[in-house]
Amino acid sequence: MRGRLQSVFSSFEREAWIRFFAAIFALTLAFGAAMFSTVTKDAGNVLGTAVLASVSLLLAGWVALTTVPYLARRVAIARVRDALDYDVTREGLAYMVIVLIIGIAALNTGNNLLFIVLSAMLAAIIVSGIASAAMLERVEMEITLPEHVFANDTVVGRVNLRNKSRWWPAFSVSVVPPKVRAAKIKWVLHRSMFRWPPKAPPEKQWLKIPDLYLSRVVIPAIRADILKDSVYFPYVPPVSAVNAEVELSFAKRGRYVQDGFGISTRFPFSFLAKTRRIGLKREIVVYPEVEPTDELFHILPMITGEFEAFVAGRGYDLYRIREYLPEDSARHVDWKATAKTGALKVREFTREDERKLRIVFDNPDPGRVALENYERYVGLAASLSWHFAAENTELSFAVHEALESPDIYGFLRFMATVQPKAGASLLESLPLSDDYNVIFTARARGSIPTPLWNCSYFVFLE
Repeated sequence: MRGRLQSVFSSFEREAWIRFFAAIFALTLAFGAAMFSTVTKDAGNVLGTAVLASVSLLLAGWVALTTVPYLARRVAIARVRDALDYDVTREGLAYMVIVLIIGIAALNTGNNLLFIVLSAMLAAIIVSGIASAAMLERVEMEITLPEHVFANDTVVGRVNLRNKSRWWPAFSVSVVPPKVRAAKIKWVLHRSMFRWPPKAPPEKQWLKIPDLYLSRVVIPAIRADILKDSVYFPYVPPVSAVNAEVELSFAKRGRYVQDGFGISTRFPFSFLAKTRRIGLKREIVVYPEVEPTDELFHILPMITGEFEAFVAGRGYDLYRIREYLPEDSARHVDWKATAKTGALKVREFTREDERKLRIVFDNPDPGRVALENYERYVGLAASLSWHFAAENTELSFAVHEALESPDIYGFLRFMATVQPKAGASLLESLPLSDDYNVIFTARARGSIPTPLWNCSYFVFLE
């Protein structure tokens, strides 16, 4: 038990305790300096009064600016601590310097007018804090993001602010992203009961003493990947809503997360920038870029040609006019073409309801393909699927994991976050079907199952 208590007390935040006792010591010195300044004033020592009064104010100001905010952030009541964030502005710093100078002058001279001016300036700070906090409390926000987003494509989101107050408008309000923070580990102190013997049943434990123990808690990171700049609203009328459009663009595919937002204002005097945290989490899945590339233009005619040859058959869409074969039906003879050429010609149609294409992405093992090449082929697979989705083609997809939805957007969502993954090749268990396959794989050509060669076009990841 002794060792456990030693570990508990040794793990307290030493910096917080050091600052606390330093603040107590500094305030004691400030109080003593203020008392002695009164004595020197009565004795007629102007220089001593000025020095002691200045030291008293400087010590009190040092505690107010350094120790009080530091300790306030460690208040256990989350509702009070997290309600508002305060950031001192340049104007606020200049104003505090002027207040400090006037305060020193008032103490040194004993001029009542200076004390009145000092009181008015301090009251302005209080009024500013109350007015801005009350205004932020009555403002709500909502953000609407597009459903489908492609890399390197500019999309528009909408930020909406609503003022719930019936009487007072909101002035100079901004929607800001949260402060980005990396994940960190925090030790939390808990109450428990020390029992002896520890393994005995509760009714046979003869020693029970209140105890403390520490637990390790991981505080997750805060990300701001979507809204990175502030959105300014100069005026929000009472019981009304205003909105603004925000252009968003993402350079790479992937999952982008926004861990909350903030509503900030400097109203009315810009002494402090107050920010109210909004626990509104948003997420966007950015699909790979589907803009045509040189590589797509190079392989698309070959895929299209082999695909059209594969689906040639009986249907309603004319595929070609060719020479008559003994197995052809006489009802498909094209008599106009026969009369022109002097040879028997027949019409050949595409297979009815069989223009089926399957995109197969055989995800390679980590390190098998260079990252740059992997990203290029991910984009190529997405571009091909997007191209054929716009054609009169029935698309299906084959990947290692089950897709959220089997349509084109489900495949693009998968391709947005896919990464190389160890495992058996998809081609070993790929079911045969009547679909024509476009297969992306990093396997060697000689290890590909023979039946796939007759109904597939291969794109080898190298």
